[in-house]
This record gives sequence, C-alpha cells and structure tokens, in this order.
Amino acid sequence: MRVIGIDPGLQNLGWGVIDVLGNRMIHVANGVCKSSGTDLAQRLLSLHSQLTQVFEIYKPMTAAVEQTFVNKDGAGTLKLGQARGIAMLVPAQAGLPVGEYAPNKIKKTVVGVGHADKVQVAHMVRMQMPGIEIAGPDAADALAIAICHAHHGGASSLAMAIAKAGA
Repeated sequence: MRVIGIDPGLQNLGWGVIDVLGNRMIHVANGVCKSSGTDLAQRLLSLHSQLTQVFEIYKPMTAAVEQTFVNKDGAGTLKLGQARGIAMLVPAQAGLPVGEYAPNKIKKTVVGVGHADKVQVAHMVRMQMPGIEIAGPDAADALAIAICHAHHGGASSLAMAIAKAGA
C-alpha cells in the first residue's frame, strides 16, 4: 500500500510517500511544494499543480493530511485552511480516501509524546527509515503524517482490500 502524507502550508507544503508492506515501512520519496505567484489565488494554483504532479509520479493509494489547529492569528489560520483545502482536494480528485490527524496524534505516534518539536519528529522519522534524505522540516512532518496513517488503519489490510476491490 502506497501512502502519501501531506503537511499543509501556504508557503511550503510538505509531502512524503511511503510503501507499507505488512509491518515494514519503506521510504519512497519526499519533498516540498513551494508556492509561487503574486496573489493568494496564484499561490494556491501553484500548490495544486505541484501536488497533482507528485500524485501523477508516485501514484499513492491513500492519503493523510494534518488537521489545522486554530492559533491566535485568525488570518493566518484562514490562509493555512485554504492550503489545507488544496491538500484535501488533490487526493480527492485522484479518488483516494483521505485520513485526517491532529498534530498531537501524529507526534505521539512517531515520537511517543504529543508535544514534540520538529527536530524530534525529523529524528524519529530518520530512525524509522534509516539512510533517507529529508527535503526539510515540512517534508519530515509529511513523512510523520504518512507513518501515523500507516499505524492507525489507513494502510491496514482492510483498507488495502477495500482499495483493491474498488480498483
């Protein structure tokens, strides 16, 4: 089962692809889509185009996205929500189920504690997939989201059977 994790961001949208074979997780690829354009609509279109290309290249079978948390900056939260919309739209356009996970659940799954920082997350991703090159903190977070999805039923044998039956 090929899983893609997506860490939404308006400037940098991280993605990470893993293959899940039983209890084994194998790194396939990771990267960061960097938005470009002079206005919000162009930036969102840029992210959509780049993420769509990732889906065309790696052909994931299921996807997972980090849930948005509300912070003190309402405008920033709204913009992040729009980037998250792109992160949800691209898998939906590919006909894939999309899992959603709270940041604390992702960190607890990968690191063991729900309030881990980005350095700890990246370290634990490297521990679970030795020798990989990570494209940056957003890509490390995306790989952690994919790992979380693999552990919490997103890539279970039932999900695989359902995906195969629909193919």
